[in-house]
This record gives sequence, C-alpha cells and structure tokens, in this order.
Amino acid sequence: MSYNQQKTISCQRYTSVPGSPYNISTDNKGVLKAVLHGAYSFNNQTNDAFLFKPSAIEKAERQLVKGFKYILEVDLSRTVCLKKGHKEADLANCKFQPDGLLQQTFHCDFEVWTMPWLRFMKTTYFVCSPSDRPSTSS
Repeated sequence: MSYNQQKTISCQRYTSVPGSPYNISTDNKGVLKAVLHGAYSFNNQTNDAFLFKPSAIEKAERQLVKGFKYILEVDLSRTVCLKKGHKEADLANCKFQPDGLLQQTFHCDFEVWTMPWLRFMKTTYFVCSPSDRPSTSS
C-alpha cells in the first residue's frame, strides 16, 4: 500500500464534520448535568404541583460551540415530591409516582448550552409532549 492510499484510508475514518453535533454516551458527566438542568427548566415552566425528574435518557449529542451544546432526548416522569417548599437540588431523593392516576411521563427534546470554565449553563430550547411510557426506576 502506498503512502497516498494510507492517507486516504485514515481520512475516511472520520465521518463527522468539525463543529457538527456528535453522539455521546448518556452516562457522560456533562450529559447528566445538562439533563438535570433541562429538568429544572421543565419544572420551572409547568403548573404541575409535583416535580418531575429524568426517568430515561434516550439520546445525547454534543456540539462544540462557544462551550458545549448538548442536544438531548429525555423522558421526565412525575415524582411524589411537591414543588411547594421543595428544593430542586433534592430531585435525587424524590421517588417516582407509583402506578395510578398521578403517574405521568413526558418525552422531551432539550438543548442545553454550557461554558464550564464560567460555570454557566442555560436551557436554550425544550419541547415536551405526553408519553405513554411509565417511569421505570426509583
């Protein structure tokens, strides 16, 4: 194999365009922070009496911009924690609603922009619609 053939093969390995979104693990620390931030935004925008928290992360992408933009597909499910008098930082301690009338899940698309060196995070876009999927974890 000649030098030119090796060069062509190594260039073909990279399929994403610089600056375009790329898939990232749903377990990534930055993804998890962005998902929580999106959940806080959702909770601040709803009139529901209960807090919602992530029950599933379906898809996560990251884009290098001035910082990072996380593009997320997330399921948010209603918890047993009432909004009134509850600190959202305690979402980890909130259990999901049991099977019944109060159980509800939304499928959401979020975009969260972060500049970690400035400790800045902002939900720039979210759209949620009711889902028929029940929450699956506690």
